[in-house]
Amino acid sequence: MTLPSIVPETALIDETGKGLAAPPPFTLADIRNAIPAHCWQKDTWRSMGYLARDVAVVLGLAAGAYFANSWLVWPLYWAAQGTMFWALFVVGHDCGHQSFSNNKTLNDLVGNIVHSSILVPYHGWRVSHRTHHANHGHVENDESWHPVTKKLYDSMDAMGKLGRLSFPLAMFAYPFYLWKRSPGKTGSHYDPACDLFVPQEASLVRTSNAFMLGMLGILAACTLALGPLAVFNLYVVPYWVNVVWLDVVTYLHHHGAQDKEEKIPWYRGEEWTYMRGGLSTIDRDYGIFNKIHHDIGTHVVHHLFPQMPHYHLEEATEAVKPVLGKYYREPMKSPGPIPTHLVEPLVRSFKNDHYVEDTGDIVFYKRDPKWS
Repeated sequence: MTLPSIVPETALIDETGKGLAAPPPFTLADIRNAIPAHCWQKDTWRSMGYLARDVAVVLGLAAGAYFANSWLVWPLYWAAQGTMFWALFVVGHDCGHQSFSNNKTLNDLVGNIVHSSILVPYHGWRVSHRTHHANHGHVENDESWHPVTKKLYDSMDAMGKLGRLSFPLAMFAYPFYLWKRSPGKTGSHYDPACDLFVPQEASLVRTSNAFMLGMLGILAACTLALGPLAVFNLYVVPYWVNVVWLDVVTYLHHHGAQDKEEKIPWYRGEEWTYMRGGLSTIDRDYGIFNKIHHDIGTHVVHHLFPQMPHYHLEEATEAVKPVLGKYYREPMKSPGPIPTHLVEPLVRSFKNDHYVEDTGDIVFYKRDPKWS
């Protein structure tokens, strides 16, 4: 096979405006074969080590802030702890993909504990996220941040558009998505009868709901013991910081190419394939946060091969770049420890990416000029 040459990001747009929407000259097997064999190996103790580190930092931050109890400390604590809650989510995310270890029982136990600690229904989310990975880049079949069609967009009321399309309000959407899913889809991640799940998964959804109720009981007990203000500061505010992290990162996985001229393709029908959907995802550099949140920004290889442990993603990505060539969007490096460079594509996307056409097997976001 002749490998495509790597071209500058500014050359990704062709005369039709489709850019990377054309079928690539390689296969999923070509990508897989370029990855070193050890990158597929899961190390339970290494995964447990990352989890132990995260839990130790969470407990240390909480203890330090509680005993300092200073309004000079609380804002710093909220930002740091919210970031660590997000790191815990990523650990549970790996459990959901069974990349935490080779033991499914251990993966699901750790996933239920970790995700319920930040009020995420592990199995409900896991199945929904599995659907997302199986249909990434498909207009109708994808989950969560998939585009709305023009017909659906026109039927949405002002509040629906505000919650879906307005920055920064949309960055608080995740808990509402868990309850009601995305526009155009019905059901709830907490409902065992939701069409997200097959009947055999109903008991798993109920199990995660039980873990969630247990966490709510712990929070109620902490409120009685420490007082509402302490729980607000220690848990509620960091929880919402974690939600913002989750929404920002997951949105940027699929929207807002660093090249301002590039539009990310979405597919239908025979034009959609698992590989082309995965190649429409975007890697990001999060500066100092890359290792804190377990390299979740290294997303293209993860989307194609979600069973790969997070600690091998960077090496695997370097290995597949010669195969992907121009189909890999090289992430812009963070200008410093804080990834301020990501604000521009995030805001730009919310300004321009409102809906896709009702028909067409390769479509791109369009902007509603009436929506600010």
